[in-house]
Amino acid sequence: MRITPAARHGVLPCVLTVAGSDSGGGAGIQADLKTMLALGVHGMSVLTAVTAQNSLGVQGVWDLPVEAVRAQYRSVVDDIGVQAVKTGMLSSAELVEEVAALLAATDAPVVVDPVGVSKHGDSLLAASAVQSVRKHLLPTATVATPNLDEVAQLTGVRVESESGMREAADALLACGPRWVLIKGGHLPGDAVDLLTDGTDEHWLRAPRYDNRHTHGTGCTLASAIASGLAKGLDVPQAVSAAKEYVTEAIAAGFALGAGIGPVDHGWRLRNPAEGTTRSGR
Repeated sequence: MRITPAARHGVLPCVLTVAGSDSGGGAGIQADLKTMLALGVHGMSVLTAVTAQNSLGVQGVWDLPVEAVRAQYRSVVDDIGVQAVKTGMLSSAELVEEVAALLAATDAPVVVDPVGVSKHGDSLLAASAVQSVRKHLLPTATVATPNLDEVAQLTGVRVESESGMREAADALLACGPRWVLIKGGHLPGDAVDLLTDGTDEHWLRAPRYDNRHTHGTGCTLASAIASGLAKGLDVPQAVSAAKEYVTEAIAAGFALGAGIGPVDHGWRLRNPAEGTTRSGR
């Protein structure tokens, strides 16, 4: 990582997202940059794919050439530097392996959101790329943040209840990330996640709000974690703060179009007097 003079003089921490675009603005690069702005860091982007996407689903996906992704990454990192990197949609094996090589040579924490399927059930990861995610991308991760569908896709472990989350975490840790956050949002009851490095274990619980407008939750959570790490929080602190932020963003999610609306990334900005979550923290 190159430390610039500006960084030494107190400019905002810089976080880089390497992800696809969501033309509907609820997920992907758009969600990442909104989250970073809301959490007080400077967001930068490497675009990996363009999607035609709205509240109803994904109508088309066009990957950028690997050389375009590489050029964007080097342009930002070599000049500005980064305090954390977050990855999202990387749909092909070639792209996964290129980004993994770039991350391995960057001295900054990495949050890997192994995006496999969209909120609407659209596949965003080629079957041929799954092995590359396991072998090349996950070992670069400071924190990997799969949901239960992505756990099954990457490891074959299917979690049906909270008790199965430890097995899922062990299976993901075997792929090489330092920490894994198994997101249990698809289970019934409270929204419970398991953060572990194989030794320390942290269970994070939040109320489940009766709100179907949850598009972008995974992108938002991973970007919030990266923002916390860039500001110097350790992994459990960054994940806990990100969980609180995204829980309130879900509570404030709003209708947009005819389908599933987005979470509200700017809930704190619209309610500056709150400054805390509904739990008072």
